[in-house]
Amino acid sequence: MSAALDEFCGSVFWNASYLARPDADLPVCFQQTVLVWVPLGFFWILAPWQLLPMCRSRTKKSSVTKLYIIKQVLATLLMLTAVAELALAFVEDTEQNPLPAVLYTNPSLYIATWLLVLLIHDARRFCLCRDSGVLFCFWALSLLCGILPFQSLLRRALQEPISDVPRFVLFFIFYGLQLLLFLVSGCSDIAPETKEITKKISLLHSTVFKGYRKPLEVEDVWELKDKDKTRAIYTTFEKNMKTAVKKAQAELEKRKRKRRRQEGDHGNNMSKAQSQDVLVLEEKQPKKKKKGNKEDASLRKDFPRGWLVKTLCKTFWQNLLMSVAFKLVHDGLVFVSPQLLKLLIAFVSDEESFVWQGYLYAILLFLTALIQSLCLQQYFSLCFQLGTNVRASLIAAIYKKALTMSSTTRKESTVGETVNLMSADAQRFMDMTNFVHQLWSSPLQIILSIVFLWGELGPSVLAGIAVMVLLIPINGFLVAKAKTIQVSGGWKILPGEHPLTLVIPQILKLFAWEPSFEKRVNEIRARELKNLVNFSYLQSISIFVFTCAPFLVSLASFAVYVLVDENNILDAQKAFTAISLFNVLRFPMAMLPLVLSSLVQTNVSTARLERYLGGEDMDTSAIHHNPIAVLLPQLSCLCSITLDIVPGSLVAVVGAVGSGKSSLVSAMLGEMENVKGHINIQGSLAYVPQQAWIQNATLKDNILFGSELDEARYQQVIKACALLPDLALLPAGDQTEIGEKGINLSGGQKQRVSLARAVYSNADIYILDDPLSAVDAHVGKYLFEHVLGPKGLLQNKTRILVTHSISFLPQVDNIVVLVAGAVSEHGSYSTLLANRGAFAQFLNTYGSQEENASEKNTPGTGNTGGLRRLEGLKNSTNSLEKAQEEPPKKLKGQQLIEKETVETGKVKFSMYLRYLRAVGLWYSFWVAMGYVAQYVAFVGTNLWLSAWTDDAQHYLNQTYPVEQRDLRIGVFGALGVSQALFLLFATILSAQGAVRASRVMHQQLLSNILRVPMSFFDTTPTGRIVNRFAKDIFTIDETIPMSFRSWLSCFMAIISTLLMICLATPFFALVIIPLSIFYYFVLRFYVSTSRQLRRLDSVTRSPIYSHFGETVSGLSVIRAYGHQERFLQQNENTMDINQKTVYSWIISNRWLAIRLEFVGSLVVFFSALLAVISKGTLEGGIVGLSVSSALNVTQTLNWLVRTSSELETNIVAVERVYEYTKVKNEAPWVTEKRPPRGWPSKGEIQFVDYKVRYRPELELVLQGITCNIGSTEKVGVVGRTGAGKSSLTNCLFRVLEAAGGSIFIDEVDIATIGLHDLRQNLTIIPQDPVLFTGTLRMNLDPFDQYTDEEVWKALELAHLKTYVQTLPEGLLHLVSEGGENLSVGQRQLVCLARALLRKAKILILDEATAAVDLETDHLIQTTIRSEFADCTVLTIAHRLHTIMDSNRVLVLQAGRIVEYDSPEELLQKQGVFSSMAKDAGITATESTPL
Repeated sequence: MSAALDEFCGSVFWNASYLARPDADLPVCFQQTVLVWVPLGFFWILAPWQLLPMCRSRTKKSSVTKLYIIKQVLATLLMLTAVAELALAFVEDTEQNPLPAVLYTNPSLYIATWLLVLLIHDARRFCLCRDSGVLFCFWALSLLCGILPFQSLLRRALQEPISDVPRFVLFFIFYGLQLLLFLVSGCSDIAPETKEITKKISLLHSTVFKGYRKPLEVEDVWELKDKDKTRAIYTTFEKNMKTAVKKAQAELEKRKRKRRRQEGDHGNNMSKAQSQDVLVLEEKQPKKKKKGNKEDASLRKDFPRGWLVKTLCKTFWQNLLMSVAFKLVHDGLVFVSPQLLKLLIAFVSDEESFVWQGYLYAILLFLTALIQSLCLQQYFSLCFQLGTNVRASLIAAIYKKALTMSSTTRKESTVGETVNLMSADAQRFMDMTNFVHQLWSSPLQIILSIVFLWGELGPSVLAGIAVMVLLIPINGFLVAKAKTIQVSGGWKILPGEHPLTLVIPQILKLFAWEPSFEKRVNEIRARELKNLVNFSYLQSISIFVFTCAPFLVSLASFAVYVLVDENNILDAQKAFTAISLFNVLRFPMAMLPLVLSSLVQTNVSTARLERYLGGEDMDTSAIHHNPIAVLLPQLSCLCSITLDIVPGSLVAVVGAVGSGKSSLVSAMLGEMENVKGHINIQGSLAYVPQQAWIQNATLKDNILFGSELDEARYQQVIKACALLPDLALLPAGDQTEIGEKGINLSGGQKQRVSLARAVYSNADIYILDDPLSAVDAHVGKYLFEHVLGPKGLLQNKTRILVTHSISFLPQVDNIVVLVAGAVSEHGSYSTLLANRGAFAQFLNTYGSQEENASEKNTPGTGNTGGLRRLEGLKNSTNSLEKAQEEPPKKLKGQQLIEKETVETGKVKFSMYLRYLRAVGLWYSFWVAMGYVAQYVAFVGTNLWLSAWTDDAQHYLNQTYPVEQRDLRIGVFGALGVSQALFLLFATILSAQGAVRASRVMHQQLLSNILRVPMSFFDTTPTGRIVNRFAKDIFTIDETIPMSFRSWLSCFMAIISTLLMICLATPFFALVIIPLSIFYYFVLRFYVSTSRQLRRLDSVTRSPIYSHFGETVSGLSVIRAYGHQERFLQQNENTMDINQKTVYSWIISNRWLAIRLEFVGSLVVFFSALLAVISKGTLEGGIVGLSVSSALNVTQTLNWLVRTSSELETNIVAVERVYEYTKVKNEAPWVTEKRPPRGWPSKGEIQFVDYKVRYRPELELVLQGITCNIGSTEKVGVVGRTGAGKSSLTNCLFRVLEAAGGSIFIDEVDIATIGLHDLRQNLTIIPQDPVLFTGTLRMNLDPFDQYTDEEVWKALELAHLKTYVQTLPEGLLHLVSEGGENLSVGQRQLVCLARALLRKAKILILDEATAAVDLETDHLIQTTIRSEFADCTVLTIAHRLHTIMDSNRVLVLQAGRIVEYDSPEELLQKQGVFSSMAKDAGITATESTPL
């Protein structure tokens, strides 16, 4: 081979003697062949792919740019040099001295290459990104290989005259042109027409600089590529998921069959006597255990398993493969550095060695470090991308599942748990994927390290490894212990389960339950903190063990090595190579247990996700869409029902509370479990639920609900749904933003918006679940006439109306009466009356007079005074101005929910101080001192080791004195142990300090939040408050202490490393200065961008969860309208916005890491270079110390930035918690002035010119009210929606403070006493019945003030006793989230029982009977009349019947009292009240049966 090459070049190809001299050089032939062909080979292998865009592209070329022209000119010039060289060869070649072949082949190869380059430049014009990566690499490689001939030509030219001038000149021209091309191809070439598109892909630099100059916004973050969008990722994931789940379900069936067979065998093999024994035995076992087993079994068996991980691997296999490739290269290079270090130490210790070798080693060290860091960053970037994509596909899958899930599967998990699947479990997968490759990479690194170490120290390595292996079980034990702490005491409250989410603040305020609630939360918190302390102690012990590890390992190995054999002397090569190998070992050893424990956690998450995603979908098989519309369901709560509904008819469904009306509705929507029979539905559906579901969007969006806007129709709908007057009151009309769950609309307005949404959707079938319950009687009547009734907007549609209101029944086509889940009768109004069945009796009791009234009001004569008034309101704007009523609830201009503040800019230093103050300043000081002492010991250990290795030189051919040896080992050991002890001291102190800080901050936050006024909760979504308690407090508990500790130790480690290098080579101090300046700037730039991206990530993440929560709560509505696709789309968009920020964050991390590791590589390079330069003066030991420390510094530098930015990101939590401890409080709970004991004894209420507004910037709501309410008087309060009725109750409880005037109760001005003194002595039955998750007993009497007898008594009076007695758990019956498992009527009765227990002198009923049918209503009224006979009762009513027997009626309009007298007087007066009464069909007080 080499002979052939010799002939080819006409000179020697390889001769080792060329290198064995001080001025070493490579043979010319080697330079002409290998160094030329390597870059060309690389280029020719990859170039053809670069031409592909030319062949397959249909697009037209982008235009010519200046850069493109420059590139083409340079390439052409290069081609000309090659042509010149070839011409030269032909000219010089004569018969007598033939030129060697190489002078022809190389120029020809180059001509072909430059032609190809020209072509590639042109081909890239078809692409969006016109720069070619392959070309860039080729230029770089070519320049690198050119350096060697470059320097040897120069050296020769300096020594003797140049022999071949033309080629000499051509080479330098050629090299210069290549250099220019390399620089030019480093700039990005963008065609003007693609400017817009490429702006988004523009380099990260711009983002980082922008982030440094001003805080980044979501708009500044570049868009995702299409393949990274949620939709694309999820589509492949879903395809794979479906096949995998099918397989898994088949497996599941097999398992079930097998189990059944086994159980069958069991039963049959026993004789009868035996089986009876078994029964007896089973009974003897304690019940509890059996229940547990049963639950376990059901948990274990019931879902398809093992498909999720397979699906993920199948979806993301390309990413996994690429990252494996990068990781392999990196892992290989990790072991090159110690070998180079060994050569370098040998070079310094050897007098004879040539200087160029030293420089070569220094450069090689630099290059290895560089390539290693590039590979590592590529690998990380891939891993993180995988992580985000896995999270995105899981969240999308969970969301889609939620939309299609059957109601049984849905009942298995609460909304909180489902949101947890999204937030916690998907996140856990994301964290796991970042480290998944450690599973194979760690063992590989461990094995390689051991192999190399064996080469250095021989069998004594086993001592070190034995120490490591011993440490693993200790570590494992600590991890397991920490796990049990986490599991016991359910140590962290998950965000979805925080006690605050379970309680609606308004209830706490109205009932004055805050102190007891605070106590409950503090008890939970105390348990949390106790576990936290234990956990932190365990953590400090494991940190202690971990710090001891590397040092113990080296101590054991070296001691054994020296002690085993007299002749074993520890020299610098051995010691420092071994130490750098042990350093390599540390990482995989530490990672492996972490990855394994994270794997265990992910396993739990996998099971949860598999159960959820593999759950059953909604079964719509019971719903047919045949042309005849029939209903024949038989469902779990309904007995067999057979109905036939004629298209275009209006059917009313009536029945008592709990008779199954809502269940029938759910059945039609397919939400119930079908036992047998089917439902036939023809055409599209619209659905109005009993409790209106309102999205957090503008009012208009809520009504359009994703349909196109048809202005005329929209106006018609708004008018028909009586929304015009409300729009006039809302600050931005229909563009007003509506808060979470419709918080800034009154009940009636929500219901009307919900109805408007249905009407606008223009469906064929309308299912209306009691839409008229929450609105006033006259509005109800108006809605019936204009929307639902025979003359309404929907007259030609099929309408199924569930209602409690009797007055409309005569106008419906068909009435269905439900009793206990079965149809007792159905037919038209007259038929049913004639039948004399249950319905007729019901009517006779309740409706006789009402019916007369309605007869008079049959559609023909419809327009009574009240309605005319309403229409007047609509038709003339002047009357609107006059009737400008109070704005419904809080409004601050158009936007209600203020955007969550994203803290911008640098975190204030005061925040760090505030945290340290909470820790305690002495604590902080001593912790810092502990760390300093630890690193002093660390430097000491290393210097001692360096001195020890130099002994090898001093005692070269003598025996090593034993006492010297023992001294070396002893001091080395002592220094190491002291290092670990100092650390233990510091971590234990910091653990105590951290817990102290947690306690202080949580306490401040909780006590303040419970004392803020109600208006704060109206403008702040609950999620945001819970976030402070869950996420931010968690950060303060765990993340911040960790960040502080790691920051301190990184900082100290870097300082100590630089110190050691400076001790070895003092000149290094000069290098430190520019490096640290560069480092500082990179740090500042990066940290500001990264911090902002982190903040954007958390801000863009909350909409995902809140949109999900909203979707889950409105599922039945979304499904009924068939809008699943639109919601999926919206979820994808919210996800993509979040993905965008996460992506940018990942990339900016890599941007930083590459620059920092470059600093690290430079530190290595300079420490090696300086060691080479000052070769004669240095000992091997000190060089080994300095370079091996430098090799370690790269990682630490990286970590320092990472921890600084993490610390900055996390300290924001302190900022956010602090922000909420500064919110203004309401009045004090208890003041100096206490009301007399037994106050109020009479229950007299006086309003004196009372004015109130919701927030300072808004209009008055009550405009100077003056009235007296006597002792034990029953007063009804009436008025149109938004007249200020609810505001009146809020004033009595001082939820709103007076803007003027005052209220006296029993001669005590309520503004002068504490809030609790006031609120504990009033009782309210609120408008929305609020229940918390917990037992029924806890809902009635949260603080156990009453005995069980009293509670049962209250239940009996509230007509719930029979119901509660039928429940298996009785009073301990669990009420689900928001009382979902009770009907709305029953919830209202629970609230009544609550009031009966408190039995205060003043009772306020706030529309308490709105959601209850007449019968229950009657029960409640009777109870109140008998039980609260000696109390003052204020009733705010929608149904005028409920207040017809009051002593007096207060009529409010636009915040003023217009009439106040007894009902009889008012009816005669022909004023506002009498017209309202006419609408409700009441003529005289006697005429009401109630």
